[in-house]
Amino acid sequence: MNLIVCTLFEGHYHLGLIALTNSLHSQGFRGAIYAGYRGSLPDWADKATPCENVWAGGRCYEVADGVQIYFLPLTTTYDLTNYKPDFMLNLLEIESINAQGAFYFDPDIVVSAPWSFFTEWIGCGIALCEDVNSPLPSNHPRRVAWRNYFGDNGLNLKFKDCIYVNGGFIGVQKADFEFLHIWKEVQEKMALKIGGLDRSIFSKIPMSEETSGPFAPFGKTDQDALNATVEAWDGNVSFVGQEGMAFKPGVPQMTHALGTPKPWHINHITYALAGRPPRRVDRDYWQAMSGPIKYYSNSRISIKKTSLLVAAFIGRFYKRFHLY
Repeated sequence: MNLIVCTLFEGHYHLGLIALTNSLHSQGFRGAIYAGYRGSLPDWADKATPCENVWAGGRCYEVADGVQIYFLPLTTTYDLTNYKPDFMLNLLEIESINAQGAFYFDPDIVVSAPWSFFTEWIGCGIALCEDVNSPLPSNHPRRVAWRNYFGDNGLNLKFKDCIYVNGGFIGVQKADFEFLHIWKEVQEKMALKIGGLDRSIFSKIPMSEETSGPFAPFGKTDQDALNATVEAWDGNVSFVGQEGMAFKPGVPQMTHALGTPKPWHINHITYALAGRPPRRVDRDYWQAMSGPIKYYSNSRISIKKTSLLVAAFIGRFYKRFHLY
C-alpha cells in the first residue's frame, strides 16, 4: 500500500525534520516524505537532485533503504500552520503519487511506534491525537462558538466527543480524503473571522484581540479548525489520548515538542537547574539524531545524551512547583 508522509518547515525546523525522518526510518517506514518549505534548503540537503516531474523546483534527497525526502518549495502566503490541508490535497492531486493514505507530522515530532501501527490506525477512521488542552465538553463556549459561526456560514457542526485534538498530526486513508476538503473549507471560512490565513499565533502578522488568546474560538487557528472539522465530518474518527504524544504517562505513538525552545536549542542542564527536567521528547530527539541522516558528530550527540542523564538526575531533586 502506497502511504505518504508529509510535513512543513522553515528556518531552524529542518533540525526537527532530521529527527522525524530518522525516527520514521527506524520504526520501519519506507517510502516518500514530502517536505514543503519556505526559504533556503538546509546545507545537509545539498546532495538532493532535481525532481521537476513531481513539483516545480522540487529536489529529492535519498536517505537510506527506500526512504526519500522530496523538498518542495512553497509560494503560499499562508502561515505554514494553516497550510496543512491545502498541502496534503495538492500532493494527492499529483498523479505519480497515487497514495492510498496520507499522514502529516509537524517537524518537531519524533515517531516512537512501529510504522505498522500507523498503517492499521487509519483503517479505524481519521487518526488524531488528544491535545494537552483537552477536553472541551459538548457545551464548552469554544465549541458553541464554532457551531454558531459555521452554522451562520453554511456549515453545520455536530458534537462527537469531548476530546480536543492536537493539530500536529493527522492520518487519513484514501476512502476518507474528503475530510481534508472539509478541513480546507473550514479554514477558508475561519479566515474571514481572523483576517486571513497568513495569521496565526506563530506568524509575524498579529491577530486581533477578539480572535487571539486562550478564550477565543480560533486562537489556535488550524488546530481549532481541525477540531471543528471533526464535528462537520460524518465518518469515523479514531482518537488516541494524551499519551499518544507523550503529554501524559503511557505508551506514546510519537513525542511532540510543544512550545519553545525546541530540543535542538535547549541547554538541558541549565533548564534542570531552573526546575525544568528533560522531557521524553528531548531524549527521543537526540536518540533519533544518531542516523541515518547525520547532522551532528557522534561526539556531539554523545555529549548531549550525557547532559540529558545529568539533567534527569538533577530533576529528581529539583523541580518547579506551580500554584493554580
